[in-house]
Amino acid sequence: MVYKQLFINNEYVDATSGETLSIYNPHDESLVADGIQVASQQDVDKAVSAARAAFKGEWSKWTPQQRSEAMNKFADLTDKHIEELGVWETKSMGQPTYMVKYIYNLFSKVFRYYAGWTDKLPGEAWTEDETGTYKIVQYDPVGVCAGIGAWNASALFFAYKVAAALATGCTFVYKGSEKSPIGVLQLGQFIKEAGFPPGVVNIVTGDGKVGAAMASHMDINKISFTGSAFAGKKVQELAAKSNLKRVTLELGGKSPSLIFPDANLDNALVHHSQNFLINSGQACIAASRTFVHEDIAEKFIQELKIRFEQLAHATGEPSDTKTILGPLADGKQFERVMSFLEKGKEEAELLTGGARHGDGGWYVQPTIFLNPKDDSKIYREEIFGPVLTIRTFKTEEEALRLANDTSYGLSSYVFTASIPRALRLAKQLDAGTVNINVSHTLSPNVPFGGSKQSGIGREGGRLGLMNYVEAKTICINLNA
Repeated sequence: MVYKQLFINNEYVDATSGETLSIYNPHDESLVADGIQVASQQDVDKAVSAARAAFKGEWSKWTPQQRSEAMNKFADLTDKHIEELGVWETKSMGQPTYMVKYIYNLFSKVFRYYAGWTDKLPGEAWTEDETGTYKIVQYDPVGVCAGIGAWNASALFFAYKVAAALATGCTFVYKGSEKSPIGVLQLGQFIKEAGFPPGVVNIVTGDGKVGAAMASHMDINKISFTGSAFAGKKVQELAAKSNLKRVTLELGGKSPSLIFPDANLDNALVHHSQNFLINSGQACIAASRTFVHEDIAEKFIQELKIRFEQLAHATGEPSDTKTILGPLADGKQFERVMSFLEKGKEEAELLTGGARHGDGGWYVQPTIFLNPKDDSKIYREEIFGPVLTIRTFKTEEEALRLANDTSYGLSSYVFTASIPRALRLAKQLDAGTVNINVSHTLSPNVPFGGSKQSGIGREGGRLGLMNYVEAKTICINLNA
């Protein structure tokens, strides 16, 4: 059975809008599912009311241990049904099966990680001061929270936002992307089976209008958004104009990678070929601006070109276990990337790729551009496709200047055998994460997020947890 309704108050219910979505497979444009129901403002209100009632009611009485048990049981259930959940991402947005399994395995790790935090968020105590006042600081759940996820890793965004909120005792209303809503909708049945009280987790579906209704809702205390910088700014604006709700934004990236002459070349090539092309380049953390020292540039570029051309042959039907590169998410995303490629041919030297792959589906050849102009779109703007640019540098100072010359600051990469150099650059790179001799690896126990226009706040680790609490100071007059 495929659930197409909204999940509110532990039940699948019909939306009141009368609108529906149809999802098509980007591999061959076949219909995946139709009749996916779209939430109205009234439906969002219902979901928020359910979350508010749960927060004030039964959920508030649950012990940390009870929350932990339910979260672990939910992770067990999703592990058990990983195959059927994953197929919706493969069909809906063309994600290869190996990538889907990676994401769902990380999904359950995130829930288990935060399940371990439910009874480990201590307060603080300060002994009496000269006035005889004893002070306690405790951390209370912020209240009703909302999350809006992107389509390129649907389940993972749900996990990072919802699990941290539940661990602190918050309740949640979540909206997945309209490009890939089906897998997230199926999670409702496991929320109920895991034993969460009605209203603790609610799932709605729709496009930006539904997201706007959540961002501007007067009874939501905090919202976490993953998506484009443009949309993130709208979320923050609506949050500020409504009830000044707390906001976490995980936005785009145009991540730099610096490759020095002493780097292990084979290792660097791996991380700039198949690892860069994971999810067909549809990743905000992709090292899409690569800077190579001029002493090794010729050899690196030659070898990378060969690997990109070889990986083009690993493109295929996403459900095939041999497939490494699937299609882009849909026709709109395909046209967007193709427009970058056409413009890029005017702005840089095309080394390989730069065209549609095959005769059908939304496939794009893995593409490398050399020496893009400083003000070129392919060099400045996030493409979100299998497109990489390469420029050379002479000195460490020049490499750092090139790396930081961007409005984004999500992830960054340094490839060198020198630990002093790596640590020196790690301190100076404007990015939420610095990866040394490795691709970006997501882990539940460390924070993820960016600086500049890559966002505000962090998800993951203890910092991700702290986004869902309010500090409350209690002062006691011991002389009374």
